[in-house]
Amino acid sequence: MLSSTFIAAPGIGQVAERRLWDAGILSWRDALAASPSDLPITDTQRGALLPLLPVWIDRLDAGDFAYFAKLLPAGEHWRAVPDFMERIGFLDIETNGRMGADSITIIGVYNNDTSRIYVKYRDLDNFGTDADNYALWVTFFGTGFDIPFLRRRFPDTAFHQLHVDLCPLLRKLGFKGGLKRIERQIGIEREDGVDGLSGSDAVRLWREWRTKKSRASLDLLIDYNRADIENLSLLLAFAYGRLKAATGFPG
Repeated sequence: MLSSTFIAAPGIGQVAERRLWDAGILSWRDALAASPSDLPITDTQRGALLPLLPVWIDRLDAGDFAYFAKLLPAGEHWRAVPDFMERIGFLDIETNGRMGADSITIIGVYNNDTSRIYVKYRDLDNFGTDADNYALWVTFFGTGFDIPFLRRRFPDTAFHQLHVDLCPLLRKLGFKGGLKRIERQIGIEREDGVDGLSGSDAVRLWREWRTKKSRASLDLLIDYNRADIENLSLLLAFAYGRLKAATGFPG
């Protein structure tokens, strides 16, 4: 979908983009191969678009996710998912209920294969280095919660990845509420051990671990975080096709 995206060019919005698609111009290479007169957009729009196409192709071939993170509007980063699926990170954090830079207790990252759970006082610092391995984050309300916390905790980490925040995207599709409520709406079930747990439970479980040395509480907190990140992959799969269809893309 990324290489079919034209709205990143100045002056080209969704109407002009759909006009290109309807004319059979389904990719950047299609647009370059066509005669300029066959592009059903204005001369000004052509002048803005055509010089950018070779740059976009080169940057995508180079896997330059940071370039596209800056280029695309935040609400359109989902278009890049298939192109960076091999370096995707489904991301979720837990905190101790406070707002400081040292408040993160758990960071979970799922990469469509395995879950990596970082725990405070154990290996949390390793996340700052490992983050560079990812090209695209997927979160639920990460724009307002996870990423700001992570920026404070890891000020030397760039966080220049593409970012798909499923919360506003699912709201755009008509699904309202928190992560667990939306999971239930679309039929995603959690295992009995973590079903019904919430963010406040995550704070409680961490305190039980720290004050009572309850290993069971820590294990349950890790299982809860793992369910969050692994279910994000299911939510993304659900949302992506609907977002793509909503653009009117014929492919």
